[in-house]
Amino acid sequence: MRPPEPEKLIPLHGGYRKLKSYQLAQLVYDVTVRFCDRYIDKRSRTHDQMVQAARSGGKNIAEGSQASGTSKKTELKLTNVARASLEELLGDYQDFLRHRGLEEWPPENPALMRFKARRCATVDEVKAWVEDERKRARTNPDGHGRAPTISSVESSVSVRGSPCSRAPSSAQLVANAALSLLNVCCHLLDRQLASLEKSFVEEGGFTERLYRVRSQRRIHGRDSR
Repeated sequence: MRPPEPEKLIPLHGGYRKLKSYQLAQLVYDVTVRFCDRYIDKRSRTHDQMVQAARSGGKNIAEGSQASGTSKKTELKLTNVARASLEELLGDYQDFLRHRGLEEWPPENPALMRFKARRCATVDEVKAWVEDERKRARTNPDGHGRAPTISSVESSVSVRGSPCSRAPSSAQLVANAALSLLNVCCHLLDRQLASLEKSFVEEGGFTERLYRVRSQRRIHGRDSR
């Protein structure tokens, strides 16, 4: 049997581009930039805050992954910053819908189920889904000759209790899609944080690894004499 590989002082690190959480955070950022430029006043603080929160998500995942070679503590801290930033962004999208009297859809909403089934990887793919949903609403009128609102409840009653006579807007579709992406990304980051915490508690950080590497080299040095 081959002897086990000696522990490296600086292990492999920086593979954040392969993380599903990073990929989703990048998509959320791209969607948010386009969403804010189109639906949020560029002079408002909300515009800048949403874009910065979205940017912070992906950038802190990347920075934490790169720093993990010498500091698991830093990786844990920055991953948590990413999680907090995306939670802030999630709240901003919810505020956008609430302030405009638009419905936030539950996971079982038919439109969201179609969105999740597509597994969009780019902002253009999200845009294509929005266009398809708008076309679906226009070309499939209900029994009263109206385009149905895509809702979790198959009825013609809006959240305010009045009949809905229009299809969901592109803004409502994109906001709900972004919330769906954010919920998945935050869930993945929660799992990532739990794994990082477990690893840090069991294996320690750079100082503990340095001690183990030096101890192994002293032992190997004596054995080779």
